Amino acid sequence: HHHGKTGMSRFVAMNKSVIRALDKSAPWLSLLAVRVLMGWEYLESGLEKFHGENWFADIQGQFPYPFNVVPPAISWQMATWFEIIGGAALIIGLGTRFFSLSLIILTLVATAAVHWPAEWSSFAVLMKGYVITDDGFGNFKLPVLFLAMLTALLIYGPGKLSLDAFIRRRYMAK
Repeated sequence: HHHGKTGMSRFVAMNKSVIRALDKSAPWLSLLAVRVLMGWEYLESGLEKFHGENWFADIQGQFPYPFNVVPPAISWQMATWFEIIGGAALIIGLGTRFFSLSLIILTLVATAAVHWPAEWSSFAVLMKGYVITDDGFGNFKLPVLFLAMLTALLIYGPGKLSLDAFIRRRYMAK
């Protein structure tokens, strides 16, 4: 029985040191992955708009107010540049909270205009739209995942491995 106890205490000690290492790395690495993933997604989407045709005129009526009264040429440019600059800024962790909030607003508008089902009678029907594919029930799964990740960045900030944290340590130290 004695050997089992040392094996168990070795396991507990190893577990403690793994948890301690994860706790130490968390402020540096945990939000970096979210930032890079979100930044890449929005940057890619913005570059696609930059190189593509403006299709906002086709859906302008579906935008929530006040975005439905903004001329499509302007809303297209705003979306394009917020995605490009915001995406790049998230990757390097600069203005993280500002761009997270900006992209949350942009994503809510996009979800209302494009991804939300045109009509739904119940929560069950609405949840048919919680998909990546578009089968006519809406497809708001990705925007919802993006909103959750952007909300984490808005609340927690960029983490220590970011320009925001560097600037804060360098210029805003007590």
